[in-house]
Amino acid sequence: MSGHSKWATTKHKKAVIDAKRGKMFAKLIKNIEVAARTGGGDPAGNPTLYDAIQKAKKSSVPNNNIDNAVKRGSGLEAGGADWQTIMYEGYGPNGVALLIECLTDNRNRAATEVRTALTRNGGTFADAGSVSYLFNRKGVVIVPKESNSEDDLMLAVLDAGAEEINDLGDSFEVVSEPTDLIAVRTALQDAGIDYDSAESSLVPTMTVPVDEDAARKVFKLIDVLEDCDDVQNIYANFDVSDEIMAAIDA
Repeated sequence: MSGHSKWATTKHKKAVIDAKRGKMFAKLIKNIEVAARTGGGDPAGNPTLYDAIQKAKKSSVPNNNIDNAVKRGSGLEAGGADWQTIMYEGYGPNGVALLIECLTDNRNRAATEVRTALTRNGGTFADAGSVSYLFNRKGVVIVPKESNSEDDLMLAVLDAGAEEINDLGDSFEVVSEPTDLIAVRTALQDAGIDYDSAESSLVPTMTVPVDEDAARKVFKLIDVLEDCDDVQNIYANFDVSDEIMAAIDA
């Protein structure tokens, strides 16, 4: 998982820079709108909304945009779209399994965009259920290293239900059952430990090692998928060694 997680962290940093293009902002705003619609507009009583707002703030989304998204989602302001969550399954280069989560108001457009991105970049569409069994739903909190040691984290989150802590280079990844996500995040806050994001995620149960050529192809496919307006999250089961990751970053 290390290579994959490090890639995800690198992508997160790039996303903060790329957010100025607006695409990342739009996806974070959509998350807030959906969270407010499903669980109400009060972050104190809606942990999913709370985490969506925190993630948006970390990515420098203006407070005004966040407030408006909460109002649209909770029905206090007109203009909210009827977002539907759809999960598409597929394979990338080298047999890498992909789960592509879309938030869309047009299922046909989303399916066409995803299918086109896959087929033009060495991937294939897969039947429902043929890929999803390779992933488990987990709670994932990303904590920047800064002055935090792994021992500090362990002390803070062990009793809250954390299952493992992975070293991603510049940050730590704290993994738990989805039902323990709020407890883990709260334990970090109580310990005065800052975190970048806390969310429910899909984690692969087994990974496929890829060489540099395959890794570059997989990254290209994921970049194209992420450029689709309807695509919200992409989960993949590839593993990239630190050496290959360094070569690609260079």
